[in-house]
Amino acid sequence: MTHLAPNGILRRINLRKVAIFVFSIGLFILALEFMKAGARGLAPFIRDTLRVSNPINGLGFGWLFAYGVMSGSPVAAASLTFFDAGAINQTTSFAMISGSRLGASLIVLILGLIYVLRGHEKVASLTTGLLSLIVTATVYLPALPIGYFLLESGLLNGNAQLQPGGKIVSVMDVIFGPPIDLAVRYLPGWAIFLGGLGLIITTFNLFDKALPELKLTESAFDAIPRVLYRPSVTFALGFGITLLTMSVSVSLGLLVPLSVRGYIRRENLVPYIMGCNISTFIDTLVAGLLLRNPAAAGIVLAEMLSIVIVSGIILLFFFQFYERSILRFVMWLSETPQRLGVFFVLLFLIPLALLIVR
Repeated sequence: MTHLAPNGILRRINLRKVAIFVFSIGLFILALEFMKAGARGLAPFIRDTLRVSNPINGLGFGWLFAYGVMSGSPVAAASLTFFDAGAINQTTSFAMISGSRLGASLIVLILGLIYVLRGHEKVASLTTGLLSLIVTATVYLPALPIGYFLLESGLLNGNAQLQPGGKIVSVMDVIFGPPIDLAVRYLPGWAIFLGGLGLIITTFNLFDKALPELKLTESAFDAIPRVLYRPSVTFALGFGITLLTMSVSVSLGLLVPLSVRGYIRRENLVPYIMGCNISTFIDTLVAGLLLRNPAAAGIVLAEMLSIVIVSGIILLFFFQFYERSILRFVMWLSETPQRLGVFFVLLFLIPLALLIVR
């Protein structure tokens, strides 16, 4: 029998994860090219049928779209391809990306509900999901007018240097051009777009599989509450984990089991979520660059800058008041099933109303 040394096993595991990561990068680019090609065929449907014609509609559409695919990143990428195809304008795409983050926060709440069904304590399980939703809403909604100003003022128009170089573009065309041309020749636009959307969802799942597994000991967990008592530290941790993993579902999903087991207090969650909500746009920024449209990258930069501005104001000037208010509201909301029921209904009615308002 052949025995593998621990280091040999580690190398095999790392090589496997590296291979998955490299493959997922190629699949990510291919998915974007499919979505970009398919979005052109969907432009009349978006403009004329759904009538997503202003930022309010875009906010509702992105919100509901994220519910449908149970993720925010594919919707954010889709908003950029819709913009690139001329289906929506720059500010509507910006609002759609914001809506995608609001919709994606529902995933953490659903994860908390699963923990409740598995017999865990209800308040601890639901608090994380509710905090994720409410913190995201109270940061992203005030950031909307700031981002709108940045886009309308033209302050970010000088980002043409962010375009990929000509050699990179030509390599991408050589590798990914033939399958895209073949799809455009034989398939309708909606089928190409849906195929690209399916591929990009698969890509983000592969990203998650490529991440190293964190196995922390009980002693490591015991040290966590002592480290995470300062908002700036927790904010930086949320930002850093999401930046490294390129997956806000991973960084926020970790909070549910950790808070249920008492390793992270509710007071530590708010700045952590705020940090996650900034670096979650790294993959969307990459998508904007790969579209070879400087204005698309400008949309993501406006999103990130506006969130940084709002989060910075909160952290520097009235974080304790903000945190206490959010926590009190979450505890009040989770006290009765009736309040939670109304809250869940509103989570669907509000984006629907935003989508149909004229």
